[in-house]
Amino acid sequence: MEPVVGATPKVVRSEEEWRTLLNPAEFAVLRQAGTERPWTGEYTETKTEGVYECRACGAELFRSDTKFDSHCGWPSFFSPLAGDSVILREDRALGMKRVEVLCAACHSHLGHVFEGEGYPTPTDQRYCINSVSLKLVASE
Repeated sequence: MEPVVGATPKVVRSEEEWRTLLNPAEFAVLRQAGTERPWTGEYTETKTEGVYECRACGAELFRSDTKFDSHCGWPSFFSPLAGDSVILREDRALGMKRVEVLCAACHSHLGHVFEGEGYPTPTDQRYCINSVSLKLVASE
């Protein structure tokens, strides 16, 4: 994965350390910017209240109250937890121009954000995030 220009991650590990900490599917998405198949993730249809953390480093990323049903095959959120919890960068892979979403703490790949799709959300944004990138910590 290409380093993020102008930003230093708070959590730094070698590729070997990441491979030890993450299972192969998690490593492929989080550290190699892969994508899980649609409708296969554990959080696609989840309604549980809580906070979604980065599966790689545990940083808090999204709250369940910003999750919505986009019917796209991946969990969707209309806003990250706080403005500095994620990093956005241009992604021109696969011949498309998209905006990649990375964990600000460890720079792991989470998914992509899309705008202007007409969802009835406060931000008109869809953070389309791989379930395998997240860990839900349910509210008490």
